[in-house]
Amino acid sequence: MPTPLPRSLRPTDVIRWTVGTAASVPRRVLDLLGAAESVVARAGELVDRTERVIDDAEGAVAEARRVTAAAEEQIAAARPMIEFLEEFSAHEVQAAIRLVDELPRLSQHLNEDILPILGALRQVGPDLHELLAVTKDVRQAIQGIPGFDFLRRRGEGKDADDRGTD
Repeated sequence: MPTPLPRSLRPTDVIRWTVGTAASVPRRVLDLLGAAESVVARAGELVDRTERVIDDAEGAVAEARRVTAAAEEQIAAARPMIEFLEEFSAHEVQAAIRLVDELPRLSQHLNEDILPILGALRQVGPDLHELLAVTKDVRQAIQGIPGFDFLRRRGEGKDADDRGTD
């Protein structure tokens, strides 16, 4: 910084001051250029950091959009289930919980007790058909006995009398 101009001016003072000021100009210009370069460098760093922040923010926004879309899909998929569950009363929910608690025991009884019986019923079917065929044969044989119609009418009459006395 040049020295201030003295109050009482002599020509040598003016020349000295002018020369001093002129001599300090290049140094001041260099200082100014250095400061400007420093500002430009810091501005460049700031721009780089800002670009990284913007890139990160754009990535975060894209990820947030993906997460939001996935959440919306899950909500849309769960909506019918939620609507279904809204129809249940607290009592029905408790009953369903108790039923779920009983599933292991129910499964055990189904596997150990009911399924074997159902398997046995497959074997009973043909035996039952055979029993019905034999019963039909016996009925036909009994009806072929002479006097059977008389005995049957007499038995029907007794059944009617017994019902009337009750």
